[in-house]
Amino acid sequence: MSSLYIHIPFCRSKCIYCDFYSRPGRADMEAVVDGLITELKSRMHEVEAPFQTIYIGGGTPSTLPAPLLEKLVRAIPAEHCTEFTVEVNPENVDADSASLWCDLGINRISMGVQTLMDPVLKSIGRRHTGADALRAIDTLHGAGFDNVSADLIYGLPGVSQQDWEKDLRTVIGTGVTHMSAYCLSYYPGTMLYKMAQNGRVVPADDEQIAARFEALRRISADAGFEHYEISNLALPGYRSRHNSAYWNPGHTWLGIGPSAHSFDGRVRREDWPDTAKWLKELPAPFHIEDESELDLVNDNIVTALRTSDGLDLDSIPANLRPILLRQAAKFVNSGSMTLSGNRIAIRPDLWLTSDYYIRELIIE
Repeated sequence: MSSLYIHIPFCRSKCIYCDFYSRPGRADMEAVVDGLITELKSRMHEVEAPFQTIYIGGGTPSTLPAPLLEKLVRAIPAEHCTEFTVEVNPENVDADSASLWCDLGINRISMGVQTLMDPVLKSIGRRHTGADALRAIDTLHGAGFDNVSADLIYGLPGVSQQDWEKDLRTVIGTGVTHMSAYCLSYYPGTMLYKMAQNGRVVPADDEQIAARFEALRRISADAGFEHYEISNLALPGYRSRHNSAYWNPGHTWLGIGPSAHSFDGRVRREDWPDTAKWLKELPAPFHIEDESELDLVNDNIVTALRTSDGLDLDSIPANLRPILLRQAAKFVNSGSMTLSGNRIAIRPDLWLTSDYYIRELIIE
């Protein structure tokens, strides 16, 4: 099984918390789309065909003019794709755009909602209102999309516990089948980080974050959602197949576009996170990440332990398995990790502190 990720490096404006590679403006859009098609055609051989999942992310793919998005999608070999996702923002969703996405064979939408509180949306640089987000979900459902995911952020300044719980219940009430809920991070280089350094915003404390996370788990579970990865929740049958592929060993993916990552089963490649450099170095605008066999094993440990399925011990080389089990023994004995059959997992209610457990299991 292989997957395709395409990175669109354009946004109308930069949100203050975002550290993904993107830039505001519309310059070079046509050149970038042509470059994406060129790179795709030249690098198809790196992974096993056909693509079973496709994900167009960014940036904001829905900022592309309809003719450019259509040109790009029609160049993708998607005949055997079972899940084709595109990321959108609420302000870009209308009946015409939703109809086009459906006609192009896109069958899953991931939409950035973040919160439904208008003053907070404005303060973090979003261009939509809470009403816009709810209206956009209705429009997508009306166009025939039955697989809609909403992105939410907890720990935002100005969003109380009560506000967060109201947002959750309202978004779930729209009929979305999937939610990605992220704890707000203060990444160096972002405007939010600078604001925190200058005392203009005060990050939520650990107790507040824990309360938001507990509410996320409780309210989503009451609505029938499975919390299958630290930041991802889905109704039964609606887990993101594309994201799940990243967390499972043996899967390969091709990433094209500035800052996109690829993995062919042995080698990791990263496209240059600079549009001008990326365009200049087509059709192979990437560098190879130097990883040892042990690095690949530890990558597997890190990603798998973020999920409810946990780590498949059969995916760990036989000579390293005893080391891993020895390091995990104290957590299994204390009940903070579970060992069932060939799988070891962190207890989901402890996921907020998963970095601690994962660090302890890294093999040196």
